[in-house]
Amino acid sequence: MTKHLLFGSMILLFLACGQPPQRNCNDFKTGKFSFTAIINGEEKKTTFNRTTDLEVDEFEGETDSSSVRWINDCEYVLKNLNPKNKAEEKPIHIKILTTTESSYTFEYSVVGDNRKFKGTAHKID
Repeated sequence: MTKHLLFGSMILLFLACGQPPQRNCNDFKTGKFSFTAIINGEEKKTTFNRTTDLEVDEFEGETDSSSVRWINDCEYVLKNLNPKNKAEEKPIHIKILTTTESSYTFEYSVVGDNRKFKGTAHKID
């Protein structure tokens, strides 16, 4: 009986481990992307164009630019180049969690803040 229990536990462990998530972060370091978020109950879309060191965002007709500093292949920090208030002065840390052929799921937070949020960006061809 113990032998069957041990064998069953080992099979369950192998099945639970599975394949690690795909992370081809280099495919998403540059390009044009879109991101949709719910803000105050409304769906809002942002598009952004990122080079290795600059990201230009367009949101509700407004354009904004941020510097991009890559920490490693899958993490970077955005710093607003023209902040309009104290909140916009704080850098944002972004970590790519998983990728597909045309999108990536990421986690982001204001540097120094423990609250983390998730989103998915889609590459625009």
